[in-house]
Amino acid sequence: MTVTALDTLLAQPDVARLAKRLAERPGHTLEAEGLTRYAAIALVLRPSGGGEPELLMIKRAEMEQDPWSGHIACPGGRMDPGDRDLQHTAIRETWEETGVDLERDGRILGTLDDISPRTPSLPPLVIRPFVAVVKPDVTIVESAEVAEVFWVPLAAIRETAAWGKGFVPIRNVGEREVDVFRHGDRIVWGLTHRALTQFVELLGP
Repeated sequence: MTVTALDTLLAQPDVARLAKRLAERPGHTLEAEGLTRYAAIALVLRPSGGGEPELLMIKRAEMEQDPWSGHIACPGGRMDPGDRDLQHTAIRETWEETGVDLERDGRILGTLDDISPRTPSLPPLVIRPFVAVVKPDVTIVESAEVAEVFWVPLAAIRETAAWGKGFVPIRNVGEREVDVFRHGDRIVWGLTHRALTQFVELLGP
């Protein structure tokens, strides 16, 4: 039997432990009530050149109509009527935004707990974070909705000093101090920060 790059990644201790924990405890789900819509995001891991896992992240393009304009995020978006389920939403949105095909080149490992915006000015959503792995040689094709696609090493995500408080500009509110994760000059906060926090807790030390 041929051992693929995906098999090698799944055997990597961090990823193997993550996959086991996701299988043992599926994420807690929330019901979308009233005008609330469902959405999905994908936390996608690939092996780096040195074999260590790294996480796919994007910077959203500056768009007036996008409440998350310019934010650092994971690929994802709202569920379309044609989507089979939320996993399909995560796969479709990842493909549309980054060109990464999770069905062809990867595997979904499981889900984190659903999250929803806490700010009344944001659209009412229930967002399901999916965790996935892909082979190392995926080709990135940025959509018009994405200003930048980049990979963050797990070692950087685990760095304690990268987590803390920071001031961020909030639309129609001004600057506010919130919980943040920093990677170079990029700042992750809000919904993505909450999903990333779950991800790090599941990974363990």
